[in-house]
Amino acid sequence: MSDASSPPAVDVVGIGNALVDVLSHASTEFVDSQGIVPGSMNLIDEDRRRTLYAATGPGVEISGGSVANSTVGVASFGGSSHYLGRVRDDQLGAVFAHDIRSVGVGFTNALAPDGPATGCSLILVTPDGERTMNTYLGAAELFGPGDVDADAVAAGRILYLEGYLFDRDEAKAAFEYAASVAHDAGRKVALTLSDSFCVERHRPSFQALLDAHVDVLFANTGELLALYEVDDVDLAIDKVRGVADVVAVTCGVDGSIIVTPDRTVRVAAEPVAHVVDTTGAGDLYAAGFLYGLARGLDLADCGRLGSIAAAEIISHVGARPEAVLADLIPASMEAAR
Repeated sequence: MSDASSPPAVDVVGIGNALVDVLSHASTEFVDSQGIVPGSMNLIDEDRRRTLYAATGPGVEISGGSVANSTVGVASFGGSSHYLGRVRDDQLGAVFAHDIRSVGVGFTNALAPDGPATGCSLILVTPDGERTMNTYLGAAELFGPGDVDADAVAAGRILYLEGYLFDRDEAKAAFEYAASVAHDAGRKVALTLSDSFCVERHRPSFQALLDAHVDVLFANTGELLALYEVDDVDLAIDKVRGVADVVAVTCGVDGSIIVTPDRTVRVAAEPVAHVVDTTGAGDLYAAGFLYGLARGLDLADCGRLGSIAAAEIISHVGARPEAVLADLIPASMEAAR
């Protein structure tokens, strides 16, 4: 295993729910008829997955999951990344493993020989570009300490943890173990809160994880408000300041706010001609930011790379970049190349 004296071999190592995304266009009326809150992330069981899948129109299947999308984004920027997640030895599990490796992301977890099927997320995209996620976690939610590849974690410059995975005690234990491995090797630990409903389910556990292990935090404004149970963004920022070395708060069309113990950096959103699908916007923002952080860029440039990646992803359907993100790095950011 790498130790604090070993230079990192990989920019970003991610841990999250390994899912196959199924994206379908749907009307707002259809979303309402299904009793789903628009823009939310809903955990569903196998029966609900079958019913909803049968009711939706044709879909595009893409191997994903939030942090998996981020690791793909890091690779597209020209960085190195590795992903840890649990899938079953079924058709979708094989597709997931092959697909993520094919885009240059390391994946070392063996396919689980038994247990629930590989997880998937049914994503309904409405005409306003909003996405509503209905997620069957399947094998993904059984990720535990035994699924953590300690050598891979210790070799990464930044460990990136996905809040969506935080629903079971096994996953919480895996996060704590992986974070300890990363810190023992002298690495940074980053966390995304993932979803405001997720924060509401696990607020005390998230706060304990932040206090003990997290160096870099990603949240959108709704998640940050939920974390501190307030309704004012400035107040939430005051509360989060100093909880982590760096906090990146995404604010949609208003860009992002980067908070350190003694600085506040505001970064504008990149212009987009037409918003097609917001799926993966936060994932790709994190990809750009983490890539910049791994390259030693200043926080404003990290935020701008995040904005560039987010703008690319919302201009088309799906949470994987269609452009090579390295080609979108501004000429002025020579250190990022």
